[in-house]
Amino acid sequence: MTDVAALIEDVVAGNRILAQQGVLDGFGHVSARHPSEPGRYFLSRSLAPELVTADDVMLYDLDSNVQNGDARRPYLERFIHGEIYKARPDVMAVVHSHSPSVIPFAASSIKLRPIYHMSGFLRGETEVFDIRDHFGCTDMLVRNAAQGAALAATLGARGVALMRGHGFVAVGGSVPEVIYRAIYTELNASMQQRAIGLGGTVTYLDEEEAALAEATNRGVLERPWLMWKKKALGH
Repeated sequence: MTDVAALIEDVVAGNRILAQQGVLDGFGHVSARHPSEPGRYFLSRSLAPELVTADDVMLYDLDSNVQNGDARRPYLERFIHGEIYKARPDVMAVVHSHSPSVIPFAASSIKLRPIYHMSGFLRGETEVFDIRDHFGCTDMLVRNAAQGAALAATLGARGVALMRGHGFVAVGGSVPEVIYRAIYTELNASMQQRAIGLGGTVTYLDEEEAALAEATNRGVLERPWLMWKKKALGH
C-alpha cells in the first residue's frame, strides 16, 4: 500500500471510529495533510462520517479548493481544515466534532480542563472561539477562509479549541493522535461535568502532570488505534 493509500485508509477509519465512539454523528469530519505535499490535504466529500469510504475522499489545497476537477459536493466547513493547516505546519490531521459533552463548556464560563491522565493534552485553559465576536450573527458555521483563519488563531498552539454554540476542533501530528484527542476530549468533558455535579472542589491535573501524562500517552497511541481501527474496518 502506498503512503497516500495508507493515509486515506486512516482517514476512513478515523471517520468511522469517531462515529462508533459517539464523537461524530451524521455531521463532523476528519482530514489529513498529504504525506508528501504539505500544501494539500485529504477530506471526504459531504457525507455522514460512518458512511465514508476511500472513494469518497477528495484532495484539497490549503485554500480549500477541490483538486483534480472533482465535482462532488464538499463539506461547507472545509475551511476549518485548510486554515488550520496554513497556520500550523506541525499539524497533520484535524477533527471537527459536535460531541454533546463538550458543547456545554463552549457556552459556559467553566473551562474545560484535564481531569485525568488520558486527557493531559488539555493542559492549560482550552480557548473558546466565538464566531459572533469576529463576524456578528451567523449560522455558526465556518463557511469561508476568514472564519477559518479566526478559528485557527483561537486554537493557537493548542491541541483543542472549543466553538461556542457549535462544537470543537482537535489537531494532531497524525491521524491516530487526533482521533485519540477527539475521543478523550469528549470523555474528559463528560467526566468533568460529573465531578462538578458532585459538589465540592474538583482537583485537575496541573501543568507538569498533564505534560508528563501526554508524553507517556503519545508513546502508546498505537495500542488503542489498532483496536479502534480493527473494529471500524474489520481488519
